[in-house]
Amino acid sequence: MTHHGGTAPALLVIAVVAAGYLTLAAYGKPGRWRAAAFLTGLALLAAATTGPIAALAATDFRGHMLQHLLIGMLAPLCLVLGAPMTLLLRALPAARARRLGALLRRRAVHAVANPVTALVLSAGGMVVLYGTPLYRHTTANGWLHLAVHAHFLLSGYLFAWVIAGPDPAPRRPPVPARLVVLGVAIAVHAGLSQLMYAGIGVDLPVPEEQRRGAAEIMYYGGDLAELLLAVALTLGWKPARNVRRNVTSPRAAVAVGGRGADDRCG
Repeated sequence: MTHHGGTAPALLVIAVVAAGYLTLAAYGKPGRWRAAAFLTGLALLAAATTGPIAALAATDFRGHMLQHLLIGMLAPLCLVLGAPMTLLLRALPAARARRLGALLRRRAVHAVANPVTALVLSAGGMVVLYGTPLYRHTTANGWLHLAVHAHFLLSGYLFAWVIAGPDPAPRRPPVPARLVVLGVAIAVHAGLSQLMYAGIGVDLPVPEEQRRGAAEIMYYGGDLAELLLAVALTLGWKPARNVRRNVTSPRAAVAVGGRGADDRCG
């Protein structure tokens, strides 16, 4: 049904990212739980692209949906909680940190790093995948299949970052507005999973048993991932004066203009 011939390259990329993060952690000292969160995210990606899950996804649509849950929702949340951008800002020389901070404040980044944009890319991507013939094409085209996985990983990371990420984000809306966007995402996931279970409005050439099982994974697994995202958002909701105290690196403070994760950047 799906392709998993990119196992070795995927593991190589994951190993390189892990080594890079640990190198930055030696300078930035993110704290054990943040480092553990990031490495857990990488472990979830490895589990999704190798071993039993990848084998199941090759023959069973329920395995595909489990892959999607790990790659597009749970792994991105863990990676975001590792605060890799903050580590990078702390490790860079002050001049380069300022340039990176200036890049984050550009209008194009503002447009992309908007909760509504992130919602369209992540939740909207699911609607397109399962509501059009796109999924059929991914089963016959290995490169397209990998591209879809990459899209869900990146859009999932973007959504988790702009909603609840500890890293600085440009012009991040207040917490109540982000909770509204998260609520819309929950509604889209729930509605799509129910349509999938009923076989209405989806284009999925899979047995009914697999389709319904995958819909249940989407429904309950999506609820879990979004609940964790909501918890991360509310736990990270701090007054600006307290958030600033967490920016311990002068280089990071210079790069983000002395603003914390829940302040507007730019």
